[in-house]
Amino acid sequence: MNDAPISVVIIEDEKPIRRFLSSALEEENLTVYEAETGKQGQIEVATRKPDMVILDLGLPDMNGIDVIKSLREWTDIPVLVLSARTQETEKVAALDAGADDYLTKPFGVAECLARIRVLLRRRIQGSAAPQQNFQFGDIKIDLVNRLVHKGETPVHLTPIEYRLLSTLIRNAGKVITHRELLLAVWGPSFSEHNQYLRVYMGHLRQKLEDNPAMPRHIVTETGVGYRLVEQELRPRAE
Repeated sequence: MNDAPISVVIIEDEKPIRRFLSSALEEENLTVYEAETGKQGQIEVATRKPDMVILDLGLPDMNGIDVIKSLREWTDIPVLVLSARTQETEKVAALDAGADDYLTKPFGVAECLARIRVLLRRRIQGSAAPQQNFQFGDIKIDLVNRLVHKGETPVHLTPIEYRLLSTLIRNAGKVITHRELLLAVWGPSFSEHNQYLRVYMGHLRQKLEDNPAMPRHIVTETGVGYRLVEQELRPRAE
């Protein structure tokens, strides 16, 4: 994945899954530390200062969501949740607590590694000077000058549409919950107004997607939120 030493803490009470994940990550030259309880996991994270955390929600001593909340009190380290819980409410609760992504068990190793690469890449990019020019498909964005082009044609975005797009770009590859987007774009007074988000996201897709009914770039995570497909986004030279 990366030549630089990268470490991961796995907080998972099922030993076979820990072993499976550890083996897969070590084959990618990552250093892996393991914990089987939430308290042990928090100690490992505080001690090891890893580059990311893989966390199961169903831990024997505490709810994984409480682990996320505890970590978010002092670190912005990426957290990938792995859980057999499939309810949308569980996913939303984990993401709202501060998780960066959610993968439902059972999962394939290829997809898991792809999600990990996205989170690690975002962390590395976040520590560098902020990139201001991006492109996905034929859409070009200049965040400094607030300019958007589709091909060679300028695209006029309203202030709300632009804030939505810039929030998605800054979190590319991550599921952004409805509440997170509402707070970022409209503020706390509108945190429950999902209908606003649906309308404006529809407008944004009409302007940017080739087929708004089947979006390729700005995808819906049903019942949870939206994601800008990270594989499509790339920095653009000025």
